[in-house]
Amino acid sequence: MEINFASQLDYFWVLAPEVVLSIFALVILMVDVFQRGETQEPARLSIAWLTAIGLLAAAAANTWLLTLQDAAPAGPIAIDGFRVFTNYLFLGAALLFLPLSWRYLTDERMRHGELFVLLLLATVGMMFFAGTRDLMLIFLGLELMSVAVYVMTGLNRRDRRSAEAALKYFLLGAFSSAFFLFGIALVYGGTGSVNLAVIHEVVGVDGAGANLLVNAGMALLAVGFAFKVAAIPFHMWTPDAYEGAPAPVTAFMAAAVKAAAFAAFLRVFLTGFPGLYETWGLIMFWLALATMIGANLMALPQDSVKRMLAYSSIAHAGYLLVALTAASVLGVAAFLYYLLAYTLMTMGAFAVVYMVAHRHELRLGLSEYSGLGWRAPLVGITMTVFLLSLAGVPPTGGFWGKFAILRAIIERGGIELAVVLVLTSLVSYYYYLRVAWYMWFREAHAGASPIPVSRGVSAVLVASAAAVVLIGIFPAWFLGMAEAGAAALMQAPMMSGIAGP
Repeated sequence: MEINFASQLDYFWVLAPEVVLSIFALVILMVDVFQRGETQEPARLSIAWLTAIGLLAAAAANTWLLTLQDAAPAGPIAIDGFRVFTNYLFLGAALLFLPLSWRYLTDERMRHGELFVLLLLATVGMMFFAGTRDLMLIFLGLELMSVAVYVMTGLNRRDRRSAEAALKYFLLGAFSSAFFLFGIALVYGGTGSVNLAVIHEVVGVDGAGANLLVNAGMALLAVGFAFKVAAIPFHMWTPDAYEGAPAPVTAFMAAAVKAAAFAAFLRVFLTGFPGLYETWGLIMFWLALATMIGANLMALPQDSVKRMLAYSSIAHAGYLLVALTAASVLGVAAFLYYLLAYTLMTMGAFAVVYMVAHRHELRLGLSEYSGLGWRAPLVGITMTVFLLSLAGVPPTGGFWGKFAILRAIIERGGIELAVVLVLTSLVSYYYYLRVAWYMWFREAHAGASPIPVSRGVSAVLVASAAAVVLIGIFPAWFLGMAEAGAAALMQAPMMSGIAGP
């Protein structure tokens, strides 16, 4: 089916996954309102199942996007493999979040059906954020995603840490959005358009069409994105927000929200400003360098596993910035592959953190993991898989993701970033393997309580760990899918301004 954006109806076909999720969000909201008078647990569980059906329906609609052909490559909505790949990523993360959130609501004795509505709306925002070619639509997606996640962060109103995390996240998030919006205004002033294809044409292959407004706007966009992906020195909100938010929400923030921000980051800079690569490539170089070094050093002394994983997520943002700096088909493919592995291992690791912390999340210290592998073998084994993958140990997906990023940046000529990536990965071995050592080689302290694991959470742990190993054992197939998405994003003439592999 050929799409022509001159027809209003075609927008509905192009936005089928987003429309499906929005409809389900409205239905779930109404169902929750009419079930408020009921106290039975199945009433809340029915909403969770309805949310899962909505996510699966959106995944089917996302598959249907592959049958569409874009008659207007400069249209506001992208119809390419990159969008389809990232949409699957967001939907998968949302599905993994469901059992964790249901368990959290049960443990905390909270009846917040609106959490599932917020989840669907945040996912819609992510899809807009990463799948559009118009800076204003990208901003609308950013705000829809962000506002929903702000509320999710402060979901537990009885917990001061959750309220504090939500407030910090909101204030700094609004601050970064202001940078982003001002950057859009400057780019519009310098080019006369907010469409990425038109901006690329105005700037030119060699950047000759750029002026002071365009360069200043591009820099402010980079600052806004750097806040969202938690790159150093724009990371200050991350440790406190991640530590204070409910662990399932932290998992969603660290995996899906960061994935959406990076996907939009890639689309804007690689399709809108390829002619200015010499300028923004240097910015990415220093951001990646500072993020890899700073985050790994700050993670070393952490005794709270949840806080350590927060700094770990910042370090992984540095690795993904290296892939962005490569600015090639191979670099984008490595980025997508690593993003897939990162989402799986981060969701799984934070799920284990919540299982150990249990109700009110009081057990976050490293000592709580003593003997965990023997007290709860399933939790210990899967957490070991996630830690090894985060560290980049073969044959996990994390190893091949870092290998693909290294190959891409070396072919670009960024030997310095490659060396720093390897060295900082070696540093990360200490704080990742220290947790594994506590789980398997330290005796549990007296009075250590058992780790209750529900069937839903067990399914999340097993599925995530198995997928991390599977994409590590068969990396070629998944890299092939990532390369197809990368080629769709970087096809000529959009990428004619960036030379290299």
